[in-house]
Amino acid sequence: MHRQMCKAKLHGVTVTDNNLHYVGSITIDQDLLEAADIVPFEWLHIVNVHTGDRFETYAIAGERGSGVIGLNGATARLGLPGDKLIVMCYGLFGPEELATFHPRLVFVDAANRPLRLAETETAETLA
Repeated sequence: MHRQMCKAKLHGVTVTDNNLHYVGSITIDQDLLEAADIVPFEWLHIVNVHTGDRFETYAIAGERGSGVIGLNGATARLGLPGDKLIVMCYGLFGPEELATFHPRLVFVDAANRPLRLAETETAETLA
């Protein structure tokens, strides 16, 4: 049996831009994508901490070092600049992989720069 697990999370990123007239997706600073091991067009689950909205879309790479988190197309209706988001992606893992599996958690500063990387979520990690 395979289990669907949260393989990566960008925790507390701030929306910097929204563009209703773009085709769709979320633009994420390339540095954040690499820190979380998310690739362009990977499917994402997003939670808007301010509104409680949850939605899915795919990642597109934004300018490296820009701190951009841009909601595009229909997702632009689900968050405004200044809103905090949690961005998650999933993977399917077999029993052998689960034995050593740890999610990749990326915490950011106020400018959406990677602040801290954790590979497991425990009370000590979040304290």
